[in-house]
Amino acid sequence: MCIRDRSQVSLKYNETLAAEYLEKFKMMEEKFSLENDIRVSTLSRYPEVLTMEEKMDDEEELWKGLKKALDGAIAQFVQTRTVEGENLKKDLIAKLDGMLELVGQIEERAPKIIAEYREKLEGKVKELLEDVQIDESRIAAEVILFADKICTDEEVVRLKSHIQHMRSTLEEQEGIGRKLDFIAQEMNREANTILSKANDLEV
Repeated sequence: MCIRDRSQVSLKYNETLAAEYLEKFKMMEEKFSLENDIRVSTLSRYPEVLTMEEKMDDEEELWKGLKKALDGAIAQFVQTRTVEGENLKKDLIAKLDGMLELVGQIEERAPKIIAEYREKLEGKVKELLEDVQIDESRIAAEVILFADKICTDEEVVRLKSHIQHMRSTLEEQEGIGRKLDFIAQEMNREANTILSKANDLEV
C-alpha cells in the first residue's frame, strides 16, 4: 500500500470540462425532455472534473535553499580550517625558533667538547705515565682524530638550512603538507646524525 504525504498532492478542478458536461446535460434535457437534476456533488464525480495531482517540488527553489546552507557550511569550514592553520603555523614557527636556539647551543658547545676531551686525555696519560714526559704531538694527533670524528659542522649547517626552508614554506598559501613532511624528515635525519656523532651528553 502506498501512503502519500498530503503536502505532496493537490486537488485540481477542471472548470472547462465541468462546463462542457453541463452544456451536454442541458442539450440532453432539451432533446429528450428530461429533468436536469444535476448537482455539484454529482458533477464532481464525473471523470477528470476533479483530479488528484502530485505536486512536483520546485527543484530550483530547493537548490537555492540547499546552496545557501552549503555555502554557509563551507565558508564556516574554511574559516575554521584557516584559523586552525594559522594557530598551527604560529606553533611551528615557535618550535623552529626554539630549534635554531638549540642548534646555536650545539655550535657553541662543539669547541668545548674537544677541549674537555683533550683535558681528559692528558689527565689519563699523566696518570698512566706519571713522571714520564708527555708527547704533545701524540696528544694533538689524538685530539685531531677525535675532533674529526665528532665534527657536526656540515649537519648543523644543513639543519639550519632546513629550518629556514620550513619557515619560508609555512608562508606559502597552499599545497605545503607534503613539503613540510619531507623537510621534517630531512631535519630528523640531520638531528640524528648530530646526536650519534657528538659523543656528548649535553648535546
